[in-house]
Amino acid sequence: MTGARTLFQLPEGGPYLLAHSAGALPLATRARLEATVLGPWGIKGSDAWEDWLGAIDDFRASLAGLLGGQAADYCPQANNSAALFRLLSALPPEPGRNRLVASEQSFPSIGFAMGALDRLGYRLDLLTGDPANVETWGAAIGPDVAAVVAMHVHSNSGAVSPIADIVALAHGAGAIAIADVAQSAGILPVNLPAWGVDAAIGSCLKWLCGGPGAGWLWADPALTARAQPIEVGWFSHAEPFAFDIRDFRYAPDARRFWGGTPSIAPYALATGGITTIAGVGAQKVLAHNRRLIARVVERTGDRWFAPDRSGFGGTLCITADADVETALRAGGCQVDRRGPVLRLSFHIYNDAAEADLVGEILAGC
Repeated sequence: MTGARTLFQLPEGGPYLLAHSAGALPLATRARLEATVLGPWGIKGSDAWEDWLGAIDDFRASLAGLLGGQAADYCPQANNSAALFRLLSALPPEPGRNRLVASEQSFPSIGFAMGALDRLGYRLDLLTGDPANVETWGAAIGPDVAAVVAMHVHSNSGAVSPIADIVALAHGAGAIAIADVAQSAGILPVNLPAWGVDAAIGSCLKWLCGGPGAGWLWADPALTARAQPIEVGWFSHAEPFAFDIRDFRYAPDARRFWGGTPSIAPYALATGGITTIAGVGAQKVLAHNRRLIARVVERTGDRWFAPDRSGFGGTLCITADADVETALRAGGCQVDRRGPVLRLSFHIYNDAAEADLVGEILAGC
């Protein structure tokens, strides 16, 4: 995919293999920031708000085009944990339903946000079993569960959760199901309405190459209609510019999960990434990722990871000691570590020579 590689400014050094942490900068992003944020600000000053809010509209529409649903069902958020807290704290309380379920392999910030809801009477239940095994979830979901939160792809193993089965279990128990797609949006197939989830949270920083600060919340309209967020502001209002302090009315769509005066620049940046990835196509990103992993397997066999990647996201999570990391870094490979696990990811901007280099280094360790 040499042509796709030219769409990005790659960090200096050797192979950049950190899409699971922060995707590379799309070349189109700088121009988008200038056109939608900086340019209007410089020319119009305060009157740039029409342009700035238009940039938010573009962000919501780009997410809908890539991940399904309507733009009105998406709301910008600062990050995943903020989105999740705002959503869960908006649920109408139901007597006898106070348990929140997630895997202990979830990103820690998700657990922190859920745990803080004990002040509203909820209790967090972190599952210790394999989150890719539906039986782990089935054993834990019961009539006292208010919400189930599942990472689509787990950041330190790459394992994929059986989202459709989890949704069925949650709904069968009368609970809502929420998917975290931070590690899958942009590389794995994602269609939120088709999944049947009640809500989803995500980040644009990783495979979407959207930079930091642009999280988002998607909510099914039926859930939005009964949600009553407690963290609100004038942009949560049905008519933000009504300016009547005695008359608050929730926005009829997902904007009710918004808040006060919004940030603009992170979402303009993120739209540059989303549109770039959508232009390439998530299916092509995935196919390219699998081709490069196959080249590594040609050199390593099954020594470091399972060659069959059907149950995994785009990241190779390798249990390896410091010598392996040292060898990869000596070869110029930009990777990271979480405890005993080395993580490396092939995105659309990586090429066969880089995969071959990784394979040769791992084969020699």
